[in-house]
Amino acid sequence: MSRYYTRACNFYYGLKSKIFVKKKLTLPLNGNSEISFDKIEIISRKSSKIINVSEIHKLPISLKKKIKEDIKNISLKKNIKNLSFSSTPKVMGVLNVTPDSFSDGGKYNRIGSAKKHLDYLFKSGANIVDIGGESTRPGSQAISSKVEWRRVEDILKKTCKKKLISLDTRKSDIMEKGIKLGVNLINDVSGLNYDNHSVNILKRYKVPFVLQHSQGNPDVMQKNPKYQNVLLDIYDFFEEKIKFLRKIGIKHNNIILDPGIGFGKNLKHNMTIIKNISIYHSLGLPILLGISKKRYIKELSGKNDSISRVGGTVSTSIFVMMQGVQMIRVHDVNEINQSIKVFKELIK
Repeated sequence: MSRYYTRACNFYYGLKSKIFVKKKLTLPLNGNSEISFDKIEIISRKSSKIINVSEIHKLPISLKKKIKEDIKNISLKKNIKNLSFSSTPKVMGVLNVTPDSFSDGGKYNRIGSAKKHLDYLFKSGANIVDIGGESTRPGSQAISSKVEWRRVEDILKKTCKKKLISLDTRKSDIMEKGIKLGVNLINDVSGLNYDNHSVNILKRYKVPFVLQHSQGNPDVMQKNPKYQNVLLDIYDFFEEKIKFLRKIGIKHNNIILDPGIGFGKNLKHNMTIIKNISIYHSLGLPILLGISKKRYIKELSGKNDSISRVGGTVSTSIFVMMQGVQMIRVHDVNEINQSIKVFKELIK
């Protein structure tokens, strides 16, 4: 029997969405009437078909049951501890206290500059800031826990009790130390595959975390990545991982899904994910997308590429916001918030 997936599509935003939801012409996303949809794409590995939500009752009984379950997940209100998604997208700022991260390596690896930039990110409207002490850019090599902790310890001690902080790490011992200092969210780019003890730490402390998809470790992940169907392969990865987490006793829904743009994906893979990102809403958990300054912007813009890549980051942020992505991870928090505010006013 074919396996089917449900992707919400044809979204409406703002006042028009509220009116359509009230008239029952559209279904709200994430329990939020400010963004809604009236079509779904029913996808298998062999075919796809777009229908109006009003036509679901015409489907075969077994498929209709599956689609209704997916739509329930899509429409479900999704929040995580300390962070509400009643209005979206939330903005996750980036602070790399490393000498070699691809965008800001070396800029903030001293406590003074790190603290100053962290304050600027929050002042610019970041809802949470992701602090990382190990570069996971394509081609990077792993570092020891000792080196990584030395980089992040001071900034975490100065900020965790005052601000919402995410810790970007693949290592269970770093996770545990960070959680004890008051870290609010763990962001593991390996999808909990790098360190087998990570799941035990997350289970013990019941802390919210980001479950990211990545194909291979950073040193090799961009060497000819392959998928049967990148969109559905990642969906299956998430589904199996969530089943595993439930089985070992992580019952809470304080989990965010990140398909991992640029982590073991080429340009075609990245574009397929971004264009169809709303498929992951049917897993019933909020979606995070890290698109800031990524290589795909250079590949698409050609001679118009720049060091900052703000234009490509802004356009992608608006595009995924219109598909209901709950959180975007960016370096240029002020510029992204500016674009979101202006866009929301324009579509009122």
